[in-house]
Amino acid sequence: MKLLIHGGRVIDPSQKLDKMLDILVENGHIAQLASNINPTAGAKLVSAQGKLVVPGLIDMHTHLREPGREDEETISSGTKAAVNGGITTVVCMANTNPVNDNQAVTEFIYSQAKKTGYCNVYAVGSITKGQQGKLLVEMGELKAAGAVAYSDDGCSVKNTEVMRRALEYASMLDMPLICHCQDDDLAPQGVMHEGLISTMLGLEGMPALAEETMVARDISLAALAGARVHIAHVSTAGSVELVRQAKARAKAMGIKVSAEAAPHHFSLTHEAVRNFDTNTKVNPPLRTAEDVAAIIEGLKDGVIDVIASDHAPHTSAEKEAEYNYAPFGMIGLETMLPLALTKLVHSGAMQLMDVIAKLTINPARILGLDKGTLTVGADADITIIDLDKRFTLDIAKSKSKSKNTPFKGVELQGAPVMTLVAGKLNTSEY
Repeated sequence: MKLLIHGGRVIDPSQKLDKMLDILVENGHIAQLASNINPTAGAKLVSAQGKLVVPGLIDMHTHLREPGREDEETISSGTKAAVNGGITTVVCMANTNPVNDNQAVTEFIYSQAKKTGYCNVYAVGSITKGQQGKLLVEMGELKAAGAVAYSDDGCSVKNTEVMRRALEYASMLDMPLICHCQDDDLAPQGVMHEGLISTMLGLEGMPALAEETMVARDISLAALAGARVHIAHVSTAGSVELVRQAKARAKAMGIKVSAEAAPHHFSLTHEAVRNFDTNTKVNPPLRTAEDVAAIIEGLKDGVIDVIASDHAPHTSAEKEAEYNYAPFGMIGLETMLPLALTKLVHSGAMQLMDVIAKLTINPARILGLDKGTLTVGADADITIIDLDKRFTLDIAKSKSKSKNTPFKGVELQGAPVMTLVAGKLNTSEY
């Protein structure tokens, strides 16, 4: 099948490209990228007039829940939501049930994705068996089965010796570790950020220090092991500064660190918890205005490499519990791009090219994926965006099985219009 995307503004950070160009797609790959391409016989014309055309977005931090919690999400429904959100590649975390700590689970995920998925799916294997933080998984076997990274996301690896050995093995395998950084001893019963608001609401707090101590530990261990460490969902100003310092010392100390931020951590503060909406309960929690400003500055100056959704679906019944008992997490596949455009680009905080890089080529390079580019010969994974589209988020239009978001009814600007996954065209609904 042939497609000709014409008349769009093509932005591809992998080529430092920002130009009015056409793209010819043949047999699922990009065949030509040039001005005023003449339509070839049998090519379907796709108008991108007044739109942005960018590499297909990559979400390197997603929870698809399958196997085990198909009532919350499935690979099918999650990837359908991803495509609706302009995402052509999702990377799913290991905290499924059973945990993705062995080849059989990894292979099941890839099998299901091939049969029922709407976009590319890559699997992250756990660091420890059952995510219990005690025994390392067979890391080589997980890599052989297709895992692209290791993470006990949802939990920190509390035992420092275990974490050190995990990083040493990951270094030998040239695989990144994605770290959920939280010292649970500092926040054993916490449900929100520790501060004035938690005191006023009578809710147990999770101090910024609980995150920052583990960020510092994992960066130090990675330097010792010569390993690649990726700090997931950075939420505090102190964590941003620790990553900044590590990157400044990268060459001298042999540190290989990258980091990501989730849209809710640069869009909301702990003030959003005042009405006890359990959709604001996330881990790490929503922080202060100063933390939000630091995260945006970290994104702007390149300290934070990636924007990732941390899509965490839960059923309505689960989220309708009291705040203390509701599970952590909100959905994010369909709000990641609109929030990034609204809060970062239209606010004037960041340049469009830099935001697109954090959604495409940067996660691809961290994970070693042959994605995130519009170069000739690459897979035709493409996202077409209406930068100026204004809309009020209607959660009823979500393709996810779960609807747990605090952004319903919020006005946003900028949305995907279409995606191509290996040349297959999908239309977004907002």
